Amino acid sequence: MRRYLTNNRFLAGVFGVAWMLLAPMSVPAAAPRIKLATLAPKGSSFHQVLLEMAEQWRASPGGGVTLTIYTDGTMGGEADMVRRMRVGQIQAGMLTVSGLMEIDESVAALQNMPMMFRSIEELEHVRDQLRPELERRLLDRGFVVLFWGDAGWVKVFSRRPGKLPDDFVTMKMFALAGDTRTLDLWKLAGYQPVPLEVTDILPGLQTGLIDAVCTTPTYALAGQFYGPASNMLDLNWAPLVGATVVTEKAWSNVPAGTRESLLTAANVAGRKITERSRQESDESVAAMRKRGLVVHEVTPEIESAWRNRCEQFYPNIRGSIVPAEMFDRVRQLLQEYRGSGGAPAR
Repeated sequence: MRRYLTNNRFLAGVFGVAWMLLAPMSVPAAAPRIKLATLAPKGSSFHQVLLEMAEQWRASPGGGVTLTIYTDGTMGGEADMVRRMRVGQIQAGMLTVSGLMEIDESVAALQNMPMMFRSIEELEHVRDQLRPELERRLLDRGFVVLFWGDAGWVKVFSRRPGKLPDDFVTMKMFALAGDTRTLDLWKLAGYQPVPLEVTDILPGLQTGLIDAVCTTPTYALAGQFYGPASNMLDLNWAPLVGATVVTEKAWSNVPAGTRESLLTAANVAGRKITERSRQESDESVAAMRKRGLVVHEVTPEIESAWRNRCEQFYPNIRGSIVPAEMFDRVRQLLQEYRGSGGAPAR
């Protein structure tokens, strides 16, 4: 009996050790990984801020999140980025309105109405009012907004001098490839749009394929557009607005206790990008002036001529480029803001 009990204890010990070896071990879960794509150049202020955000994400509670950033459009244009997010090749993107419209067209109300906003303060007011609705619409389509931002005003850069709307009728204008509705609107207004990818702007200007492009001074400096397009009309055509989004699927893989920390870091990044972009816009104009850029100032008469021309085509924009209800909502918000004595233009 004693030998039986001893043998049983020995066998129990052996089987116990075997069970421990065979049983699954408790291994800490790996930190979620998110790949983010952007058109921003490597080393730019946009990229630097995203890198800062990535460090904060990595150190967030609950194991953090590993954020990998792909710059310089290595994941394609913004439409390509949205397609890649939808199939899971990447999980996040820093997009302008052009890219966000691939998800939901309502965001066009923040940018695609030339001369609608008269100051950055007006843009901020409208964006703050529309933000809950826009974020709900994007979420309904499977995307979570991490932060909003803007890069200041879009100006007009051209190979030949131009001040009034009719001065540009004979110029071939850059239009984003694939944006057929905006292309048709340019034609309707009597202009000559040429559809190209963003990467083709500089060679297009150099070869005369296009004569003019609407873009921010910062991008004009980075892309060296000011060389062939050595004239800038200092007209606040429209703000360049954007947002950084992540797929709802990827966001759901982040522990709930970690998300608040990620959003806090993202909102800080959004504010930094916006502030630096606006500052860099003025600095870029000064830098390009030193390199031969001619800046054509806008008088009240010139501004009025452009505003009147744009307002003629608002009915064509409403319901075609910008959803009618969002177009009307923006006009209502601006009317209320201006009626309450909104901040002066800048």
